[in-house]
Amino acid sequence: MARSSYFAPQGGLPPQTQLLTDRAMFTESFAVIPKGTMTDIVTSNLPFWTSTRVWVIARPMSGFSETFSHYIAEVAPGGGSDKPELDEKAQSVLFVVEGGAVVWIGETRHELAEGGYAYVPAGQDWRLANESAAPVKFHWIRKVYDAVEGIQAPDAFVTSDHEVDPTPMPDTEGRWATTRFVEPDDMRHDMHVNIVTFEPGGVIPFLETHVMEHGLYVLEGKAVYRLNQDWVEVEAGDYMWLRAFCPQACYAGGPAKFRYLLYKDVNRHMKLR
Repeated sequence: MARSSYFAPQGGLPPQTQLLTDRAMFTESFAVIPKGTMTDIVTSNLPFWTSTRVWVIARPMSGFSETFSHYIAEVAPGGGSDKPELDEKAQSVLFVVEGGAVVWIGETRHELAEGGYAYVPAGQDWRLANESAAPVKFHWIRKVYDAVEGIQAPDAFVTSDHEVDPTPMPDTEGRWATTRFVEPDDMRHDMHVNIVTFEPGGVIPFLETHVMEHGLYVLEGKAVYRLNQDWVEVEAGDYMWLRAFCPQACYAGGPAKFRYLLYKDVNRHMKLR
């Protein structure tokens, strides 16, 4: 599979002449955070991380993300963390979109280039460093693991977008496909972080309405996305959050592929209390 070109935030600040009209939207059923809002002044710092800043694009709060947080981290040369995660119940997915990072999971060293993907289970010791001469940018998705008695917790693993073949969706002639890093019927996992790809002109041909909460970061291309009652234009670098049961559909606008990194919660009973 050919290497893709992933979008990563560039920071900076718009000039004083910039028009304020934008595509940013925050509603009770969805949010759109366009790439242009990810400037220098909206970054955050994290404990025990050096030479690092993060764009927080989703976090648990009333009326927004309920099950996960989603960061885009930028680590300068020589930066990183020997104590990256402070919540022993949090599992993580890391996905590199620019540069390269070294990740130790336990005592095993892994080098993640662009497209590199790592799953780190809850309670696992890990650390990350940028040993290169250029910044590394990666997505970091965190969720408290929902353990089930009688089901073993998942193991750590490292792979790459370039090592996993996309699975075409049925009856779509290959125009809509999903790169699945975890098998859907693997009940150890309570979240999926996949990559969805649409060929130019490909569509979600109906309004999906289902229980999974979604976070979508556009890696490549552009599309028109249906979010509840609105059609919204999105492009590489934009982020969308969809609450459970928010109707969604999509039309990929071309001329290149439309690809996004997708989070969803899966494989667990609904909480009743």
